[in-house]
Amino acid sequence: MPELFALVAALLFGLVHFLSGLLARRADSYAVAAFGQLGGIVLMLAVVVVTWAAGVDAPLLSAPHITAGALGWGAVSGVGTGIGVACLYRGLAAGQMSVVAPLSNVAGVALPVLAGVVVLGERPSPLAWLGVAAALPALWLVSRSDRPEDSGTAAGARYGLLAGVGFAVQFLAISRIDPAAGLWPILVARVVATLTIAVMARAAGATLRLPRGLVLPSLAVGSMGAVALVLYQAATLHQLLALATVLASLYPAVPVVLAIVFLHERPTAVQIAGLLCTGVAVVLIALG
Repeated sequence: MPELFALVAALLFGLVHFLSGLLARRADSYAVAAFGQLGGIVLMLAVVVVTWAAGVDAPLLSAPHITAGALGWGAVSGVGTGIGVACLYRGLAAGQMSVVAPLSNVAGVALPVLAGVVVLGERPSPLAWLGVAAALPALWLVSRSDRPEDSGTAAGARYGLLAGVGFAVQFLAISRIDPAAGLWPILVARVVATLTIAVMARAAGATLRLPRGLVLPSLAVGSMGAVALVLYQAATLHQLLALATVLASLYPAVPVVLAIVFLHERPTAVQIAGLLCTGVAVVLIALG
């Protein structure tokens, strides 16, 4: 079940970033990111209020023990989320989606896995280690493109790598949240992420304004992202941080495939090999 939660989270993360990338090509990327976080706030607040009023007693839905530490980790996660989505959407607006999205996971996968093993003392099984070993080069292969027409993705690639650092902080912080705090830390994370994006937008001179027709789509996509984070947190409750992070972070396969089908982006043979390697990694980690 934890593997399923992580894989569904990966699917949702992929859909969120693909759709947000499309929106960021039609409006300011900071505005798309900020409104997405607002959508997550509305959804999480509604779920928290309803479950509290109904007296629901279930993991992550009830909140019998809310601590400052849990809310603090939620806030740290929000900073990472804000940096991650703001940089990623800038990259998706500037570069080729099938290249930028996988690059965002180079740091996003490597840093949490390293922390889980070195700092937290986690010990994945040998089969799972093979999956981790296959996943990291898979992400690198997917990001490779030597064609001259793809040279414009350089700026997007830089934003993608910066986004990966933000996502690494997000994944690590979420895994440290006490589940007894329920969804309150995730709600705090959404608020802090919105504030982080607002600060970055102000520094960049952005106005955070969206065309009226893009407001609801941005809110809806952001709500989907909040659901993905909750599923990832649920996966870490019964799965090693390194494995849950790698599984959830295999999401770049989703925007890559969608970009090929709907945007007619053409992956190279090396990128196709990376996608196949990604599939092998999922199977190995799930079996391990």
